Amino acid sequence: MGPDQPLPLPAEFGNVDDYVESLLNFSTSSWLLQTLCGGVHVLDFYTRTPDLYSTILSQVWRDWFKQRDIMDILDLLMREDLSQFDQGNLTWRDGPSPPKDLVQYIQDVRKHLLARDFPPPGSKPQPEKSSLARHITMGMKVKKVHEVDNFARYLDGLTSQIASSGKDPITHLVDFGSGQNYLGRALAAQPYSKHIVAVESRPHNIEGAKNMDVLAKLVDKPLVMRNKKEYRALTGKGKKKKPKDSQATSTNDTQAKPAVEVEDEATKTYASKPTSTVTAEAITPSASAVGVVKCDDDGCTVEHIQPAQQPKTEGIVQRDSKGSFISEPKTSTTNLQIYSEGHGSVQYVEHIIKDGDLRPVIDQVLDPEHIPEDSVKATSSTTEMPSDLARVPKPKKVNAMVMSLHSCGNLVHYGLRSLLLSPEISAVAMVGCCYNLVTERLGPPTYKLPTLRPNHPRLEATANAFDPQGFPMSEKLAEYPIPPPPTLDKTLAEAPAESIGAKGLRLNITARMMAVQAPFNWGRADSETFFSRHFYRALLQRIFLDRGIVSAPVDASNFPDPVSANGHTSHVNWTPPDGRGPGLSSDGTSTPLTIGTLRKFAYGDFVSYVRAAEAKLVAPNSFCEVDPNFIKSKMDGLTDDDIRDYEVRYAERKKELSVMWSLMAFSAGVVEAVIVTDRWLWLKEQPEVEHAWVEPVFEYKHSPRNLVVVGIKK
Repeated sequence: MGPDQPLPLPAEFGNVDDYVESLLNFSTSSWLLQTLCGGVHVLDFYTRTPDLYSTILSQVWRDWFKQRDIMDILDLLMREDLSQFDQGNLTWRDGPSPPKDLVQYIQDVRKHLLARDFPPPGSKPQPEKSSLARHITMGMKVKKVHEVDNFARYLDGLTSQIASSGKDPITHLVDFGSGQNYLGRALAAQPYSKHIVAVESRPHNIEGAKNMDVLAKLVDKPLVMRNKKEYRALTGKGKKKKPKDSQATSTNDTQAKPAVEVEDEATKTYASKPTSTVTAEAITPSASAVGVVKCDDDGCTVEHIQPAQQPKTEGIVQRDSKGSFISEPKTSTTNLQIYSEGHGSVQYVEHIIKDGDLRPVIDQVLDPEHIPEDSVKATSSTTEMPSDLARVPKPKKVNAMVMSLHSCGNLVHYGLRSLLLSPEISAVAMVGCCYNLVTERLGPPTYKLPTLRPNHPRLEATANAFDPQGFPMSEKLAEYPIPPPPTLDKTLAEAPAESIGAKGLRLNITARMMAVQAPFNWGRADSETFFSRHFYRALLQRIFLDRGIVSAPVDASNFPDPVSANGHTSHVNWTPPDGRGPGLSSDGTSTPLTIGTLRKFAYGDFVSYVRAAEAKLVAPNSFCEVDPNFIKSKMDGLTDDDIRDYEVRYAERKKELSVMWSLMAFSAGVVEAVIVTDRWLWLKEQPEVEHAWVEPVFEYKHSPRNLVVVGIKK
């Protein structure tokens, strides 16, 4: 079961074990790779002396980059055939050929990148047009349509393979972090007609998904009965009358009004129904009923919900970081949506996933009490209860597959662990993203990466997490021996004792952040856009430094020489001198200034960017940890001409930043390969898992995070 090779190997490797060993060796021994992936931050680019560019890259590399257009450099990194340089070519694109050690480094990175071609070589071609009906794709962008269409087809084929292999058929697909349920809706509708358990922690996403089911005409529009007259009397919006006895008023209203208004929630039209079909309880709410206010063009109304219809939610009341009370629900009652097309269904579960234990969710799937009759009536396309219930899957045993489309951070780890924690889960198929949100398992490193930003509070906070759910998952990476540190004119015996015999591959947050880049999709226009944004932010940091808002980076005169000729000198355990890190406030204690996203107009020119960033930092409701008044006092007197002068003085160095960022994004493909390989290795280490593999499930150009991790239990 699965592809011929359990990992999408690069062309240079024909054996998985050889690839894994080479990947880990390269990741832990290449000083340049580790520096570009985790040791460089754009904020330091114009604030450090000596500058990053000359510190990291050799003079030969810098001279060659200076003569080349940035698109030529991107082509060399990712698209050019490097075999031509083995033949001794002295020219390339009307100029000198790239340095040999640069070509060697590019080859080393490329050969460790997982193959991303879709469909994979040897597989049957995929249809060019989407197979999803138009009403199913409602709300989706082109990217989402491509992802959902191909992944739904893949999961349907995977469940068929499992059934044909002699294993128990998959009864339910559990969607981790279902969001608006785009994937679940496609799988529950025709032609797949699967039974979906949509697990989501945010109630508003669940409500939005259910509304989308209605708009897509997969479930009937709910009819809501309301007594507007009573509500208007309660709120004083109707004609004022002398107060009467409440019991008499209720009786008189019931006798005098021959019909009640029935509102179609979606179309806002009204009809009249005979009183014989509506009981007094439906008109007059009980004392324990809950009123939900809904407003339309005609005013506000109250929808009365009886206690039996209220969601049963258990929760723990806590305070958030600002001191406000919040409720953290455990697992709420599900809502069953029976689709009118085919026989598929979606069961929405509000649940916070913390460790991958899905037994609370599975219990709701098995328990008939969690399929309320009112819910079935409201969402069914028929009116008779027996036929509706016959369409509801009520298995005595759930045999489920956990799936996810772009689960953030540790959510993939939780999904994979559900194979071991929940007996009812027999398979997983998960596509991850947002590696920057992954936590760290190994805690404080026994050595420091060759970071050029020592003592960075954010990096230290994530490094000290000791999260057992974090990276790395596999024991292979957790126990992998780290090469000894470079001697730097010392003998090995003089190296720090704690760095000798170190184990465990670590990735800091900067390395993981770079792993979500998609450099193979960069064109000239979009490249220029985000190169400019990085240039503006780095140059703004220089202004902050000159005006005393942030402190200067630590003097790094003892940093090792730039990369050696082969690019493999190991400086993994080299520790820079102690000192206050860059990007801190003037007192050296606050975290770096965070600008975040600005409105589009702010990126039109550098003056607009500086003014927009300044306004955001000094705003009264700013989340900046540095006193806004302190920033305002330091920025006073900075004129637009001063800002333009900065841009002119550093204009020639903008290309240096662009080159460095390109090298960083290209190299970070190795970081993603390490993360994905670690998840596959964890599955292989579990005795309960029979099959495990990784393969691309949609096109990189549409969705760069296109690798699914699959595990099948014995």
